[in-house]
Amino acid sequence: MASKIDASTMNMSENVVSINRVSKTVKGGRIFKFSALVVVGDGNGTVGFGLGKASEVPEAIRKGIEDAKKNLITVATKGTTIPHEVIGKFGAGEVLMKPAPEGTGVIAGGPVRAVMEAAGIRDIRTKCLRSNNPCNVVTATIQGLQSLRNVDQVAAIRGKTAKEIIG
Repeated sequence: MASKIDASTMNMSENVVSINRVSKTVKGGRIFKFSALVVVGDGNGTVGFGLGKASEVPEAIRKGIEDAKKNLITVATKGTTIPHEVIGKFGAGEVLMKPAPEGTGVIAGGPVRAVMEAAGIRDIRTKCLRSNNPCNVVTATIQGLQSLRNVDQVAAIRGKTAKEIIG
């Protein structure tokens, strides 16, 4: 695993993907709590997500942002898009991501769009293939982006130059 990314030095943008209200029935009535799924990113290839839970919404969002800044990853990009097609999987969530030519824009659903915009990817086509649960979709998207490799990384692993890989 790569070294931890320090979020305190970066200018991060936060995006709340979903807020879920859960209730617990007790003798005196119902107790409501909130969970907030938050995506943070610097718009330049660094992105992370976190889940915060609390009895008030703002507190849940704050906890989610803190958690997201602890779980940052760096995404391999090729210009404004991704280097190759990839399928991210987590639980029942499955997200297909395809590179797109410049000017296409972000063609994605809500949770995936939040991750792409936070990561700074401006041209991409995506499709959620199985679950549409926001938590699993965001995790699958992050997993797919984490598995991306650009030409230089593949060349370094194989012990060749980038020109030899391209052919």
